[in-house]
Amino acid sequence: MNVRLILNVAVFVTFLIISKDLQISISSVVSVGDFNKDFFVAWAPNHINTTADGRERSLTLDKDSGAAFASNEMFLFGEIDMQIKLVPGHSAGNVVAFYLSSDQPNRDEIDFEFLGNVTGQPWILQTNVFADGFDNREERIYLWFDPTKDFHTYSILWNLHQILFMVDWVPIRVYRNHADKGVAFPRWQPMSLKISLWNGDSWATRGGKDKIDWSKGPFIASFRNYKIDACIWRGNPRFCRADSETNWWNKARFSTLSVPQRRLFKWVRRYHLIYDYCQDNARFQNNMPKECYLPKY
Repeated sequence: MNVRLILNVAVFVTFLIISKDLQISISSVVSVGDFNKDFFVAWAPNHINTTADGRERSLTLDKDSGAAFASNEMFLFGEIDMQIKLVPGHSAGNVVAFYLSSDQPNRDEIDFEFLGNVTGQPWILQTNVFADGFDNREERIYLWFDPTKDFHTYSILWNLHQILFMVDWVPIRVYRNHADKGVAFPRWQPMSLKISLWNGDSWATRGGKDKIDWSKGPFIASFRNYKIDACIWRGNPRFCRADSETNWWNKARFSTLSVPQRRLFKWVRRYHLIYDYCQDNARFQNNMPKECYLPKY
């Protein structure tokens, strides 16, 4: 092999190494910025208002329409935080949704759903997980504060080991990866981030008993200070599944709840949980989903 060929091979190998490192480094994003740059309007642009600097956005629900926006990118694992201030006053029948979705027939989805309430009643937060097209995994809690008075941070940590739902960094729900035991877990399909405000009065408040009172509208929910620290989907899952400094969420220390997190999680379960599908024997006719018998951490 001549010297020129050796040099060409060396350059090519170096290029491959650099390209691989570059691809890994650009596969993740930390975005704390502009709604106008990171999201597109998915529904009813005339019901969406954004500040001039793009840092805050509101959605409006009235008789004509609700509204929604979604991320430009799709992600496979990471952490996403969003500060939300919910619809003030009488908001029965409203649903504010903050969720990840793969939009496939066998879709994966990770949901925060805030169920509108009657003035003076505690707010209900519903979480749900779709895996391989199946849901029926609802949990509901009463929030321990008034989410209409100020912004609060709602977070999803999604990695190879678990899905962790957090409210102001308090873990309210864990859905563990028990795929090795035959339990479906979102781990292959990329998902986009979506936010919406819509009419759910057929089910949202007291099972649909309390309908929207349009005289109380328009109904407005506000969003700000989001942070997306996640692996951008580029068609190859190995970059997102890699244990690297960039993909920090896959590190061992994020594979389960820490001791302080476990204390807070138990506090939420004891004092604020109002529905857990794993406790609904009547619904499942005493044939509970397999994950209900497996540890959460």
